[in-house]
Amino acid sequence: MHPSIVEVAPRDGLQNEPGTVSTAAKIELIRRSADAGLRRIEASSFVSPKAVPQLADAEAVLSEVPRRPGISYAGLVFNERGLDRALAARVDEINVVVVSTDALSRRNQGCSTEEGIIRWTSLAARARAAGLWRTVTIAAAFGCPFEGEVPERRILELARRVAAAEPDEIALADTIGVGTPDRVRRLVAGVARIAPNALVRCHFHNTRNTGYVNAVAALEAGAHVLDASTGGIGGCPFAPAATGNIATEDLVYALDRMGIVTGLNLERLIRTGLWLGEVLGKPVPALLGRAGAFPGRDGLA
Repeated sequence: MHPSIVEVAPRDGLQNEPGTVSTAAKIELIRRSADAGLRRIEASSFVSPKAVPQLADAEAVLSEVPRRPGISYAGLVFNERGLDRALAARVDEINVVVVSTDALSRRNQGCSTEEGIIRWTSLAARARAAGLWRTVTIAAAFGCPFEGEVPERRILELARRVAAAEPDEIALADTIGVGTPDRVRRLVAGVARIAPNALVRCHFHNTRNTGYVNAVAALEAGAHVLDASTGGIGGCPFAPAATGNIATEDLVYALDRMGIVTGLNLERLIRTGLWLGEVLGKPVPALLGRAGAFPGRDGLA
C-alpha cells in the first residue's frame, strides 16, 4: 500500500497565521491542492469563530470547493455543534482531537483529556451513522508544552480507549515538534497492534527540524497516512512555539527520491507554495520553492 498524504494547509496551516486569509484565497488553495493530485484535504475547522477567527468562514469555504470524484474534504470538529455544522457543510470526513494531557487539553479544547474521550465517542457514533470517515487524533503524543514528557504507555492507553469507538484512522500528532524517530517507530507499531482495524496516521511539525525524518520513520514502522502542509505553514495557536508543519512539497520530494509513489505533481506543489507565500506576504518555510527539485526528475530543473 502506497502512503497517502492529507493536505492540512487550509486548516492547520492557516489557523496559526496572525492575519485572516480571504475566503477566495482559501478556496483557491484547495483547488490548487486538488489539481496537484491531493485527494484528502482538511478544508477547515468547525470550532468557535472566537477561538479561531482565521477559520470563521468554514461554511463559505466548503460551499465553493471543487467537488470532484475521489476528493475527500475533512473538517476538524470539537463538539456536537461543530459536527452539526460539518454535516450541513457536506464534509466527507471528520477529525476529532483528544489531547494527551489535561493542561494542553483545557487550553486547546476547554476540557480534560477524559472529557475529550467522551466527546470523541459521541461524535464518532453520530459521524458513523452519517457515513463519514472518522479520524481521531491524539495530540501532544510526543510531548506537551506544559507537562513535558508524556509517557509512551499513556499514549498507547489513549489509543486503546479511543479505538473502542471504531475510528477509521488513529493519528499521532507531534503538536510541538519534539518527536524523534525511535519513539515514532515504537508508538506507530504500538498503535497498529492495539487497533489493527484502524489506519495509523501521523502529523508532524518541523519545529526542531525532525519532522521529515520522523515521517520516514513512521512509514517504515507501518503508518499508512501522513499529514503535510503546502509551504510548511501552520501550527497550534494554543501551544507556545508550536510552529511549522512539514511541507507537502519537501516531503513529496523526499519520498519521490526514495522511490515511494505518492501520485502527486511536485511542480504544482512547489508553485502552490510560492503562490501561498505571496498571499501571506512572506516567504514560506518550505525549501523546494527556493532550491528546486533535483535536475532531471520529472522534468524539473
